[in-house]
Amino acid sequence: MPEDKHVRDVIIVGGGPAGLTAGIYTSRSRLDSLLTEKGLFGGQITNAEWVENFPGFPEGISGFDLGQHMHDQATRFGLETILTQVTSLEIQGDLKVVKTTDGDFTARVVILAGGSERQKLGIPGEEEFIGRGVSYCATCDAAFFHDRLVAVAGGGDAAITEALHLAKMTSKVTVIHRRNELRATKILQEKAFAEPKIDFAWDSVIERVEGKDFVENLRLRNVKTDQGSDLKVDGLFVSIGFRPDTEYLKGLLELDDIGHIITNEKMETGIAGIFAAGDIRRNSGRQAITAAGDGATAAIYAEKYLTNF
Repeated sequence: MPEDKHVRDVIIVGGGPAGLTAGIYTSRSRLDSLLTEKGLFGGQITNAEWVENFPGFPEGISGFDLGQHMHDQATRFGLETILTQVTSLEIQGDLKVVKTTDGDFTARVVILAGGSERQKLGIPGEEEFIGRGVSYCATCDAAFFHDRLVAVAGGGDAAITEALHLAKMTSKVTVIHRRNELRATKILQEKAFAEPKIDFAWDSVIERVEGKDFVENLRLRNVKTDQGSDLKVDGLFVSIGFRPDTEYLKGLLELDDIGHIITNEKMETGIAGIFAAGDIRRNSGRQAITAAGDGATAAIYAEKYLTNF
């Protein structure tokens, strides 16, 4: 791809609720704006089967449709979007250069809204069986496990949402959680406890994924008794949290121990003209609505920054 020498007002990295909301605000302010996204416009929210807590949709809406609505709204006001992978960010005087697999793009302001990626267990067999029984997205892969035995690793909102979705198609879902109570919101817990196809392996961790061509067994260990056990399953869905997509920013911006970008209440980072919004920043609420709020805040203060550029 030939070098793009056009200097934009704003480049937004990430097309989830934070990035798309920022794009709605910057494009409505008639700022020359480009948004990059490496996967699906809408981000992680597109994996949610049904979203009931986003204002404006009293009957709920699918995560995929919500993401598409946000993208349609942002591009309606003139936001330019491109599917590409960001590889690095460089500072050249007052300008910022976003390097991607499709070339370099330059802007006066960058809003980082790349969100997070699912964490892996890091146990023997996990990598080996990805796509052969190990999955990180029930919405994507549940149909492959019709009337099968599956397990879900995790105890938060995402894990229980995955378990409830899987229960519609599989014969049994075992939720494996290292504690003796869930971290998920109460309404999700109530639904899970009332679902006859879901049971729980409390105080337990997975030590190994086993099988031949596909997943056949999980080796578990009780963290209180140290006793081992086997769980026969056809599939494992891992939902133990997320890590911010900030590897390419190490050494440039201040990050916390996990990798979240440290910002102030204006979403400003330690470098003038670089903002961060959504799950990628420290102390994010990790909800679509709070990410959207972050995106709006970042865009508002980005515009103020540009007036003094």
